[in-house]
Amino acid sequence: MLDLASVRLFILAVEFGNLTRAAEAAGTVQPVVSTRLKGLEAALGRKLLERTPRFVRPTEDGLAFLAKARALMAAHDAATRFDDAPTARFAIGASDHALGTGLEDVIRHVRAALPPTSALELRLGVSQQVRALFDGGDLDAVIVRREAGGADGEVLGTDPLGWRCADGNAVAPDRPLPLVTLGPACGVRSMAIRRLEAAHRPWREAFVGGSCIALAAAVRAGLGIAPMGAVASGRMGDAGARLGLPDLPPSEIVMFARTGSPTASAAARALEAAVRTMLRTT
Repeated sequence: MLDLASVRLFILAVEFGNLTRAAEAAGTVQPVVSTRLKGLEAALGRKLLERTPRFVRPTEDGLAFLAKARALMAAHDAATRFDDAPTARFAIGASDHALGTGLEDVIRHVRAALPPTSALELRLGVSQQVRALFDGGDLDAVIVRREAGGADGEVLGTDPLGWRCADGNAVAPDRPLPLVTLGPACGVRSMAIRRLEAAHRPWREAFVGGSCIALAAAVRAGLGIAPMGAVASGRMGDAGARLGLPDLPPSEIVMFARTGSPTASAAARALEAAVRTMLRTT
């Protein structure tokens, strides 16, 4: 019989493309994952994963087994679920400037850590807003961008800020810089304006959007320049040096979580691992 814990670890290893991140999501350590996966390969008599120091990827047999593994775990979860069991709920808050276009991968990894019938809630906003919701008990975990440092929360990594603009877009130094932002409540906007004003560079509000996806679209449409992180912008290039703009400091991506149940703990570990993976690819 196959060891179901090993099958779940195989799925996580494929999802994250990295044994360390898979271990973090499962609440264990990389050597345990490696040993269990080797045991799974021995039980099947097939090599499932190609391993390098930087990543893992499924072999042809691994891809064939992946669909079977997911079906097996879905059947297991269905067999252990009863209609009168309460629906598990996990509520996440995220600064749009912390996740931006990386949101899809984060949702997929967190959802994989939750029972099939669970409910996943996600609220986006500026960092101060989602942190206030977490402090008020409305959210189980939040991911925020922190510019000024601090000792609380768990720092998952840093995300470089830059001036994102369409290729070939240029602004004369004596003309106001057309800014593309989330509006006055946004901390990234406030910090960028402080840097511009310290450098005596005039600016004007050119576009205010409701999400970083909207900001990226406005930038690509040539409406202006957006101060954004690498992740939030979809890894657009930094045009700051070309346009003679002041440097923007990197900022920390920080997680706050409360884990009052095994389900919440598993989801929080998956959230942490997903964001760490996302930041390591910037």
